[in-house]
Amino acid sequence: MERIGVLTSGGDAPGMNAAIRAVVRTCVYYDITPYGIYQGYEGLIQNDIKKMDAGSVKHIIHQGGTILKSARSLDFKTEKGMKKAWDNIQKHRLDGLVVIGGDGTFTGAMEFGEKFGLPIVGIPGTIDNDIYGTDFTVGFDTAVNTVVEAVDKIRDTATSHNRLFFIEVMGRDAGFIAVYSGIAAGSEEVLIPEEDRGIEKLFESLARTSKRNKTSRLVIVAEGDNNGSVYDLEDKVKEEFGDRYETKVTILGHVQRGGRPSCADRVLASRLGVIAVEALKEGKKDIMVGIRNRDIHYTDFEKATKQNPKMDKELLRIADIISI
Repeated sequence: MERIGVLTSGGDAPGMNAAIRAVVRTCVYYDITPYGIYQGYEGLIQNDIKKMDAGSVKHIIHQGGTILKSARSLDFKTEKGMKKAWDNIQKHRLDGLVVIGGDGTFTGAMEFGEKFGLPIVGIPGTIDNDIYGTDFTVGFDTAVNTVVEAVDKIRDTATSHNRLFFIEVMGRDAGFIAVYSGIAAGSEEVLIPEEDRGIEKLFESLARTSKRNKTSRLVIVAEGDNNGSVYDLEDKVKEEFGDRYETKVTILGHVQRGGRPSCADRVLASRLGVIAVEALKEGKKDIMVGIRNRDIHYTDFEKATKQNPKMDKELLRIADIISI
């Protein structure tokens, strides 16, 4: 390994810059020349590739987003696009790639690596925490903290006006943000895609808290919940309870992706960035580096992209118990 390229792809996540920094500086530490690839796989196709050094990544560990930018490339899914990307890799004589992103990023890496034999190692970077093979993804901790901070502020208003708030968080296919933030922020109910517990359970929870004369009620809803949108839920509650509740809806949206990464995300990103380069040095390829039970864990791209992480039933049980 004499030259290694690094790119970020898919949705941005806090901590991506910390991972880029770790990859670049680990390369320099081992006398490997690092190259930054801008705009993800689209940058490979457009030859937006630049040589980097230790100074290229100074003062970025605390920044959200990604200095390498990110883009979703439809051309990279085509034979012609992949060939152009491969030609540019050969032009810069890159011996391997580190790709930072989610399952779409790893799917592209797997197909490209198989087609051209290029060693590629992935770092899981997504706020959804929905990648198989790692306990946590880079960006998840920061996103949850962002949600909790917002929900804490919403509770002030909910308490002041005796309101019921439906708060939608990101998570089209996975409810990890909803469950973790729901427990941490003390929500009355958490609704997620993985568990269709029915609208009746929500009604039971609201009826129970009503008897206790609670002054505020918060329901955290993952955007992919099976009961419909937060506005659908609001309508169903109004239909069931009439004027008993004054309801409000808040959709947190992309604010969850931004902001300075937390300490946990900076450390995780730095750790995985170092290990990714060392894995390439050791001849590993077609794998994602993650963390399991605090230890480094390698997962084949095939498993990382085809299998889904399971929601911890214990967390759901705890959420139910402490929400009474």
